[in-house]
Amino acid sequence: MASVQRRMPIGAEVMPEGVHFRVWAPGHMEVEVVLEGTPAPQSTVLAPEEGGYFSGTCRDAAVGSRYRYCLDGGDCFPDPASRFQPEGPHGPSQVIDPNSFSWSDQEWTGVEREGHVIYELHLGTFTMEGTWRAAEEQLPALKDLGITLVEVMPVADFPGRFGWGYDGVNHFAPTRLYGKPDDMRGFVDRAHSLGLGVLLDVVYNHFGPEGNYLARYSDFYYGEHESDWGKVMNFDGRQCGPVREFFMANAAYWIDEFHIDGLRFDATHAIIDNSEIHILGDITSRVREHAGKRRLLLVAENEEQDFRCLRPREEGGFGMDGVWNDDFHHSAHVALTGYHDAYYSEYFGSPQEMISCAKWSYLFQGQFYFWQGKRRGSPTLGKSPSCYINYIQNHDQIGNSAWGIRIDRLTNPAGLRAMTALLLLLPQTPMIFQGQEFAASAPFLYFADLNPEISQQVHTGRIEFLKQFTNVDSPEVIETIDKPYELETFQQSRLDLRERERHGKVYALYRDLIRLRREDPVFSRGYTCHIEGAVLGTTGFLLRYFLQEEQRLVLVNLGREQHLVPIPEPMLAPPLGCAWEILWSSEKIEFRGSGTPKLDTEKFWRLQGYATLVLIPVPEGGNQS
Repeated sequence: MASVQRRMPIGAEVMPEGVHFRVWAPGHMEVEVVLEGTPAPQSTVLAPEEGGYFSGTCRDAAVGSRYRYCLDGGDCFPDPASRFQPEGPHGPSQVIDPNSFSWSDQEWTGVEREGHVIYELHLGTFTMEGTWRAAEEQLPALKDLGITLVEVMPVADFPGRFGWGYDGVNHFAPTRLYGKPDDMRGFVDRAHSLGLGVLLDVVYNHFGPEGNYLARYSDFYYGEHESDWGKVMNFDGRQCGPVREFFMANAAYWIDEFHIDGLRFDATHAIIDNSEIHILGDITSRVREHAGKRRLLLVAENEEQDFRCLRPREEGGFGMDGVWNDDFHHSAHVALTGYHDAYYSEYFGSPQEMISCAKWSYLFQGQFYFWQGKRRGSPTLGKSPSCYINYIQNHDQIGNSAWGIRIDRLTNPAGLRAMTALLLLLPQTPMIFQGQEFAASAPFLYFADLNPEISQQVHTGRIEFLKQFTNVDSPEVIETIDKPYELETFQQSRLDLRERERHGKVYALYRDLIRLRREDPVFSRGYTCHIEGAVLGTTGFLLRYFLQEEQRLVLVNLGREQHLVPIPEPMLAPPLGCAWEILWSSEKIEFRGSGTPKLDTEKFWRLQGYATLVLIPVPEGGNQS
């Protein structure tokens, strides 16, 4: 190993004299590389190393060669660190040369934490073709919308014809369903040429239930505990060193060989590790080393809202830059729909919750959470609002409902416009889910094409999950739930991108709000603003932004029109010598609104129903210059 210059500690790598292979298979006596597709099967015995590794150079192998590892003269299996599985997880691995792609992003310096609007997409349904190349063609449209970061749902290879990607089993192999590895590189390279960053969703809390051959190499890959999705990884038990190395290498691989700008770590609360340094701390440290001077954005999904996510590795944390904020989503969902069941029962969707979201990001920072019967969350004091990623739709919250229904089908259009304005003007980092920007008619259903036995288990498990929502827990409703393994379930979820034009007024709303967030001197630096808020009646509230000499007033009403009489609220008063003027309204007719009444604050304040209004102070007797 020491004499061979490898990019990664495991896998197949092209060398001048052939291909060098290295794999961890403790407990086995012999490991051979067997080449497939040759006139006669060719095998090369790998030399054992200390620690359970086997390695060696196969002179007959080259770029494109297909191979498996044969263990102790018995069965043969794909490479756990395969860079590509052209026939899927059950087929042979293929030798890939990452240097074959010609990058044009040498001037790209990465991404900062601040100033982003994130766009989450699923490669298989973002376009009708469901490929990297088709998605690449849509990048200019995302740039035009004002997106700065594209977050791609997991692409590690999985069995079947379609899936969300969270059941990946070949963590180093971009799934063949979306194209070849160089197609993924082309997508990232094109994004960088447009000034767009790319985040990749990775799953390190479990492997999928089908097509995973890790246990054939070693049972030490798995820990003793079980999660909701199966056995957890062995990050802190016997022989955990190579397992930790596997995942550290995988994270660095995406940064190194695909120029990815950051990672979103799925369900970090389900990663069990009692080591002195948590595996996520080691991973974030490793990927930053590989990025060099290139700046990365590392984001955690953590249902428990654990303070360790944003704490540095040296202080026992995970070393992340950002976290998903379910609290904002849940409160917004209740406000828009009135739905108050299961985990939504912990939220009122009240004006005060919206104000607290603006000022404190998390709503639960250690209070008792009755739905789970324990305390939840941790303090956000001292953390920039830009660390917290807000959304009113994402793959989980749409797809984990019974019928994958998007929020615009569950609430009134004016109320949703008002909430969309709040999402995109709050100081936290906003994220939108594919198609949200034009009110896509396609649902986003849960789909997974596994073998018949596992497919039925998945469907049964999904129904049990959905029964937490009491309106779903009845036979006649359960009968209507789409089956994840049916092709139609997947096909229904594909976007019709022509709806950008058909639903042009919704698209105009998003584009204009993102423009306002980008160009306005206050909203563009909302994460540095001092923000105050006040409740205005049962459904109305205000947010006032202070940034040096600049101020903005955001009025939000998620109910019927209100007249404020009297008005003992100092946050409504304009700065000395100024009057308020309308800067932006969610009820503009170009957004399919009903129009905005003239602002009249002399005798009483009128809060238009289901609307968000942005006011700017201008000198009295003059107009905004």
